[in-house]
Amino acid sequence: MKHKPTLARRASQKKLRVPEWYASSFMMDSALKAIVRQIQKIDRRHDIPYLAGYSRNGQTIYIDRHMPKSFQFRGRRINTDQFLILHEAVEKALMDNLGLRYLHAHQIATRAEQAAVRASGVSWRAYDRFMQKHVKRIGNENLSRVPRDLDLKPYKDERDTALLDRISNSLENGPMRLGFRAYRVWDRCLEGARRQRVTGRKLRRPSNR
Repeated sequence: MKHKPTLARRASQKKLRVPEWYASSFMMDSALKAIVRQIQKIDRRHDIPYLAGYSRNGQTIYIDRHMPKSFQFRGRRINTDQFLILHEAVEKALMDNLGLRYLHAHQIATRAEQAAVRASGVSWRAYDRFMQKHVKRIGNENLSRVPRDLDLKPYKDERDTALLDRISNSLENGPMRLGFRAYRVWDRCLEGARRQRVTGRKLRRPSNR
């Protein structure tokens, strides 16, 4: 025998009858905030190729110091840092915890970023257009403040030997911390170049200081 639902139960069921897109957007927004809260440090003081990156231990998310924190969309000021943080955190977790290569992790992280942007009510096309404009501009700037613990895996997987050269030179010319050896950075860059079998102008080996 079936029991008739109580009035309170019917009211509860009625409250849950919301469009699927609304529930998905709410959950995506909650997930975004939860991930951002997990990041221990956000650093905007350095030059970061590809707009954003992460430290080797994953505790710091780097965003290029020239990257604007927001853009205007239909009368709203949209904070873009949160989406970059989401992308970098997901990408780093997939590489470190599941062993994915950068190219695969990047694709999944981009889908997560895209979902979060849309859940916030922002057009992905408008957001991506804003990002690409700054990717191009920042990519052409001189690197003078590259963090020493920046994870170089993405640049190695992209086979961007010229960029690795610029990063190495930036680290060499900048002030050295006590006990730091520039040749270690050089060795990491050179190892990536040899592995990819890329030919081109030779990297200048930093001196051992």
